[in-house]
Amino acid sequence: MNDPLGDVIALVLLLAITAYSTAGGADFGAGIWDLLAGRGDAARRRRGLMEHVIGPVWEANHVWLIFVLVLLWTCFPPVFSAVASTLWLPLMLVALGVIGRGAAFAFRKAVATPRQRRAFGVTFAVSSLMTPFFLGAMAGAIASDRVPPGIAAGQVLGSWLTPSSLITGALAMSACAFLAAIYLSGDAHRSPEH
Repeated sequence: MNDPLGDVIALVLLLAITAYSTAGGADFGAGIWDLLAGRGDAARRRRGLMEHVIGPVWEANHVWLIFVLVLLWTCFPPVFSAVASTLWLPLMLVALGVIGRGAAFAFRKAVATPRQRRAFGVTFAVSSLMTPFFLGAMAGAIASDRVPPGIAAGQVLGSWLTPSSLITGALAMSACAFLAAIYLSGDAHRSPEH
């Protein structure tokens, strides 16, 4: 049966996921590059550039993710319930990554000692790695048909701990780092103080 409204909503979902993976992906990628920035004055300049690039939009990107979840929940409740109940563990790890990343990004600027800044920097970087990885692993599980219809019908670990899901997670992290490198290079080229 052809459902034109369902097709339009699915297209809106696809566009919103694309917006999140592009803008949010570059945001996560900046956190990955933050991990690799090193130490010293050059590293401080690199981190300053990253904060300059992602600062205005770093939390606004998650609005796309919230929009996708609410639209999926509202318009396709059986799909949402199957995904959320089977992939609850990576979904929870994504939520922890988003929260930890946001808190670390904000608090890293407010703390006084280098040790505290490093601790928040590590939290920011690890969260920037884990969030796209688990989002990618979830996408791999869905794409490889490991999320069956029904509430908690799939395996909690076996659904996303598969080679295809793990490779998709690694590709998601790599794509985020690549997107961030493009944005950071462009901004560094335009901004001589960084």
